[in-house]
Amino acid sequence: MEPVAGDAMLEEWRHVHNVIVPPAAMSLDEVRERAGRYRLENAYVGDELVGCSTVRPPGDADAVATVIARVLPAYRRRGFGTALYLKGLAYARVLRAGVVETCVLAVNEDGLRFAEKHGFVEVERYVLDGEDDLWIDLRLVDGGS
Repeated sequence: MEPVAGDAMLEEWRHVHNVIVPPAAMSLDEVRERAGRYRLENAYVGDELVGCSTVRPPGDADAVATVIARVLPAYRRRGFGTALYLKGLAYARVLRAGVVETCVLAVNEDGLRFAEKHGFVEVERYVLDGEDDLWIDLRLVDGGS
């Protein structure tokens, strides 16, 4: 796992993100902007890209951090998502997050099962204005794993 640096890694992160959440597909410029606010990492096996993660740092007042791990379908159920998630969770804790959340596109059943397996519970379902896709926000309870 490596922090995203430079356009080639930003493009790789973008690729994984866009494969996993096509309704929220981003341009390279949008990813650059996001990299300025969040910690973005890519996961590799050798030179092969297998996934990416995002850690949104806690805000001043609410201390809520968001940790999102994404793994390309061909690489799921091999521990890569857990490794990405645990590294992101550790980083959120260093940032003094009091609460950790994640967000999953509702049709991503693998993502929902993964989140629940790691101690997240659903807190909200919503559709963004002008969109049709259902999103689920989940919150980590009892420290999770």
